Amino acid sequence: MTLKDKVLAQRLYLILGILFITSLVVSNLIFKKFFYYYPFDISLFGVNLFEISVGILPYPITFLITDLISEIYGKKKANEVVVGGIFASFFAMGIIYVANAVPATDWSPVSDDLFSTVFGSTAIAVLASMMAYLFAQFIDIQIYHYWKRLTAGKHLWLRNNCSTFLSQFIDTATVLLLLCAFGEISWNLFGGLLLAGFLFKIIIAALDTPFLYLGVYMFRKRFKLDINEEIELD
Repeated sequence: MTLKDKVLAQRLYLILGILFITSLVVSNLIFKKFFYYYPFDISLFGVNLFEISVGILPYPITFLITDLISEIYGKKKANEVVVGGIFASFFAMGIIYVANAVPATDWSPVSDDLFSTVFGSTAIAVLASMMAYLFAQFIDIQIYHYWKRLTAGKHLWLRNNCSTFLSQFIDTATVLLLLCAFGEISWNLFGGLLLAGFLFKIIIAALDTPFLYLGVYMFRKRFKLDINEEIELD
């Protein structure tokens, strides 16, 4: 690989990392709003099957990006992005904590009460999300590379979906368990939210498979990579 190609590969890795961290941090900031994403009125365990947090919307992007980085740059680089996401989320949590602590002026468009309502318990949510995220992302990467070795780099759809399905279930279950334990969500909503969140993530994971194929194809074509060949960054 030429020096020019190495510089480009490094820049693309940086862009993917930025998109990953942005999606992760944003998902932790907007989680308190819930929405209805399907016209059917189906309730289960006291929760509408299609009512979920908007925080889920950017979250599947993180799994798509880690799968793409795993495929092109390898397991080590994927793990580095995951760790970077953890530090970024806790850094954001610290900023929010300070912003919540300082008093608002009389003329402030956002009052202390309103700010606290939206961001006041973000620390608990981020803690729960980070623990769930840590388990899920590392499991996703481990399963992805297990299937990659087993299939000798073939059947991209299989390792993408197998790794994402299991890791997303672990992520959804863990974060809901912690939020219920911290008193953020009532226990009687656990089953319905688990099913609703996991179902949505399965749908998104299936839909993002063509985008993963497209991304892998473009990388392989640009850098002339063989199947199962990875770009090594210094």
